Amino acid sequence: YDRLLIATGSLPFILPVPGATLDGVIAFRDIADVRRMIATAEGGGRAVVIGGGLLGLEAANGLRTLGMDVTVIHLMETLMERQLDEAAGFLLRRELEGRGIEVLTGASTEEIVGRSAVEGVKLKDGRTLPADLVVMAAGIRPNITLARDAGLACNRGIVVDDFMRTSDPAILAVGECVEHRGQVYGLVAPIWEMCRVVGTTLAEEDGEGYQGSVISTKLKVTGVEVFSAGDFASGDDREDIVFRDAARGVYKRLVISRDRIIGAVLYGDTQDGSWYFNLLRQKENIAESRETLVFGPALAGASQDPNAAVAALPDTSEICGCNGVCKGAIVNAIREKDLTTLDSVRAHTKASASCGSCTELVEKLMVLTLGDTYNPAAVEPICACTDLGHDEVRRLIKAKELKTIPAVMQELEWKTSCGCAKCRPALNYYLVCDWPDEYADDYQSRFVNERVHANIQKDGTYSVVPRMWGGMTSAKELRAIADVVDKFAIPAVKVTGGQRIDMLGIAKEDLPAVWADLGKAGFVSGQAYAKGLRTVKTCVGTDWCRFGTQDSTGLGIRIERFMWGSWTPAKVKVAVSGCPRNCAEATCKDVGIVCVDSGYEIHFAGAAGLDIKGTEKLGTVMAEDAALEHVVALVQMYREQAHYLERIYKWAKRIGYDEIRRQIMDDAERRKALFDRFVFSQKFAQVDPWSERVSGKDKHEFRPMAEIGFSRAAE
Repeated sequence: YDRLLIATGSLPFILPVPGATLDGVIAFRDIADVRRMIATAEGGGRAVVIGGGLLGLEAANGLRTLGMDVTVIHLMETLMERQLDEAAGFLLRRELEGRGIEVLTGASTEEIVGRSAVEGVKLKDGRTLPADLVVMAAGIRPNITLARDAGLACNRGIVVDDFMRTSDPAILAVGECVEHRGQVYGLVAPIWEMCRVVGTTLAEEDGEGYQGSVISTKLKVTGVEVFSAGDFASGDDREDIVFRDAARGVYKRLVISRDRIIGAVLYGDTQDGSWYFNLLRQKENIAESRETLVFGPALAGASQDPNAAVAALPDTSEICGCNGVCKGAIVNAIREKDLTTLDSVRAHTKASASCGSCTELVEKLMVLTLGDTYNPAAVEPICACTDLGHDEVRRLIKAKELKTIPAVMQELEWKTSCGCAKCRPALNYYLVCDWPDEYADDYQSRFVNERVHANIQKDGTYSVVPRMWGGMTSAKELRAIADVVDKFAIPAVKVTGGQRIDMLGIAKEDLPAVWADLGKAGFVSGQAYAKGLRTVKTCVGTDWCRFGTQDSTGLGIRIERFMWGSWTPAKVKVAVSGCPRNCAEATCKDVGIVCVDSGYEIHFAGAAGLDIKGTEKLGTVMAEDAALEHVVALVQMYREQAHYLERIYKWAKRIGYDEIRRQIMDDAERRKALFDRFVFSQKFAQVDPWSERVSGKDKHEFRPMAEIGFSRAAE
């Protein structure tokens, strides 16, 4: 080589304590770690997060949101001590504890205990915390192994000069692996600045070099507003301007030196963070606005117009720190490419496409650039293939009687010849829903799980979940499942949260044979892979429970047998509880029924995944037949009106809970029409896809194109 660029990044720091290699101890670094966390959280249990910095708290909040009991262990006395002072750290801790996250500060890990898998974390003070999952989020370390072995100068990172050259002038380094003026960086914004210098150096152009970065950070936890920038340590040559509003949970601290902001900490109200950060980076003299500075640009000598401060920014001002996008680049892209939506600006500039903290600034730039033509509430197109939104496409499919995907694309003037991975599945669903007796489902427009009718796993094998009506089963069915597990040497069997049995690790070519054996025992597809009816969870109701008020099991089975096979915009989960004690957890499902002495309370629009939301009450009916009719009509209304991939709770919030109550509870004629349309569609949808494929349908999908061994390849 003439020049070599090293960009080896960083590695997660794993505490050198006994037990760190146990199963269940992970870092929080890549998508595999995230998938492991999500999979573990499905079973509930306890998680311990080691590290109370940015990543640790984001991991803790995510695990808590997924239903785990979470404890954060932090070595220092203040959370995020590199970004927050003691006061802001206290407010943050109080907020997290209010969310059910236990926080232990000043705590040091001595050992991770367990045999083959993690069972707990032992602290140096003698306490042991039980744990099913341990997340190491104690920071990162520059990956200097290659550089050090090559003889380059290294300290904590690979030592570079202002032009990103290492101790060998022919070798440059950039990113989290480098150390510049004694400083290493773990955020993306400084790396973009380094990259610009690397480009200048490689092109042998003149430049002032890299001068180090002033960075800002924002905690990405929904509902927790934290912003920090610059240096906020105390000192004799520094002054503090502090604002506290205990009732609102707002805290602001500005650190001033020689009439310039050198640091800022904001908690609870961070909307002025970008303005303070710009003053800090530009080293603006704030002497004249000092008295009102803490109240933000509206009272600090700036215009009352909220967009004026953004208009006054120079084109070189950085708007998006994550992706290094300046104001001028965004404005030019809007003008030159005729961008009119936030998503299009994100696509062309990457601004606001990462953490989202600069979204408000980007939208203000759009207002300034486009004027009245920018409408933030404007309909977003389905994808880049069309300018039409979901609602308009659905309306035109019906109005113009479009009954194939090519017909839709031609009539609605699609910009591409065959669509994309966003629009094809959406169009396929809309056509299935609107023309159930005429449209032939296009399996090539479905994702792999729905094509193969099983869930693909990370190793390329599949999982199979047969339907168990209302969560009920029998000795015969269980024996059949056990026989299949033995016959095909299925490595893992799990009871799911939806009261079913999941068989994991099945080779794709074995799927038809597995389905054939299950079919002989009377099983049909549980559609655990589908955007359709998944499970109907029940409790034992009046059959066995002394508190049961109605036959919840029987109603759940009836609903599932009535609705299985139907396609919906996104997955649908239903539950029926036999009394208000709610053992089937009906009040966090897409649709839930709670049996009461007087009949059946019908609920809808709950969520218990990435979002946690209790249901809204639709109404109460007295008879089981009426409960079935109302639930089916509600689901059909959702099928006909929701956007593809839009869960019921998001659809309901968008169109209004009262509107749904009006159409389902108050309008008997409309309700009956919705019910009848669902019944009609089920004539074509309620076909077991497993038995179809056992009979030979799509058999090419389950045959490998070729089997190539290493010995044959070597020949």
